[in-house]
Formats: sequence, C-alpha cells, structure tokens
Amino acid sequence: MTLPKIPHPTFTLEVPSTKKKLTFRPFLVKEEKILLMAKTSQDENDVLSAVKQIVNNCCETKGFDVNKIAIFDLEYLFLKIRASSVGNMISLSYNDLEDKKQYSFEVDLNKIEVEFPAKSVSNKIEINGKTGILMSYPPASLYDDKEFIGSGDQAFFELILRCIDKVYVDDVMYEVKDYTKEEVSTFIENLGVKTFQKIQEFLNNSPTLKHVIKYRNSNNNERTIELTTLSDFFTLR
Repeated sequence: MTLPKIPHPTFTLEVPSTKKKLTFRPFLVKEEKILLMAKTSQDENDVLSAVKQIVNNCCETKGFDVNKIAIFDLEYLFLKIRASSVGNMISLSYNDLEDKKQYSFEVDLNKIEVEFPAKSVSNKIEINGKTGILMSYPPASLYDDKEFIGSGDQAFFELILRCIDKVYVDDVMYEVKDYTKEEVSTFIENLGVKTFQKIQEFLNNSPTLKHVIKYRNSNNNERTIELTTLSDFFTLR
C-alpha cells in the first residue's frame, strides 16, 4: 500500500509583461530544500538558479516554460509564490552609510509590483526604412546561463545577443535563434552607433520590481531605500 498523495491548494498569478494568468501551487519541502542548498553554497548564482527551478516546479499551467519569461516576471512570480507559501511579511536590514547604524524593516510582499517606465521605449529598433530589429526583455534563462554570468566586461554585449529576437527586412522576418552566435555577433558589430544606442535605451528601460522604503535616521535626515531586484528582497527566511 502506498502513502496517500497530499492535495495542495492552487492560486492564480498574472505575468506582468503579458498579463497572462497562470496557476501555481505553494512551495513544498522539496522546493525549500532546493533553496536551502543554494543559500548554503553562498553563491548568488546558485540562489538565482534555484529561484528559476522553483518557479518552474510550482507552475501548474501546462506548456509553461520559465526560460521564456522575462527576468522581472520571474522575480515577481517568485516573490508572490513565496508570499503564498511561507508568509507575505519579510524582515530586511539596512546599514545607513550616513550615521553608520543598522535599521530593520518589515516588507509586505503582497505590495510589491513591477514598475514599467513612464516613457515607453519601443522594442522595434529601426535601422533604416526597410530594415530593423525586434527586441525582447532580458530572459529568465540568464539566471543559469554560465556563459553570460562569466562574461565580465562583455556582459552588456552578451545581453544584447540574448535579447535580439528578430531581424526584419520589409515583410521578411529572420528568427535570430536560427543563427549561430558568431553570425549574430557579426551582425551587431556592424550596426551603426545610433542604432546601438537605441538598443541600449530599450534595455536600460526594462521594467523592474519596485518598492520604496522611507525612514529617518538618527541624524533626523529622511532617507530612501529603493528595492529593485530579487537580491534586495532575499532575506527570504
């Protein structure tokens, strides 16, 4: 006789970039083990890889591929799953550089949202009247992309390689994934400076998690902390 299978509640979350609704279950012990092992390694890359694996494990919607969502979508989904699994309140500590004292804060994960830039930057980058590029936001696959993580000074160029989705000439679309890295690199290196600057502008204006903490330090000066990445929230136990 086998042990009974334990049913788990599910809940719906909306992916910020696509507005698509997905079904998730809470963390289980196996996900907690994944996260604990990653945190024990004291390597942030292990933690980020674990986050991606956990979101993928917890999604109950068929056809979901965590590698195809944007990084800010992944971070948002993880925080919301964590809120439903463990609790929505987390404790954070911050060392004030002005008065050299440490301050503690409680943050409600249910209030964390993705902030989209006030000025919308198109993902369509025109090269000339007929030719252009369609960009995508940095993908969640970067979380365990060892080549990208180890790219050092070339990180931004490597990011561009992973965010160019299509190249078009008139009505003909070229899927970048169908070409080698060397071919795409050569294409980028032959772009004009103004086109390259437009690509930079698009990536620099990617949506991010956003939560603002305001407080007064011991000098009675108002201070502001902006939390914008998963690492900023990652006092998760």
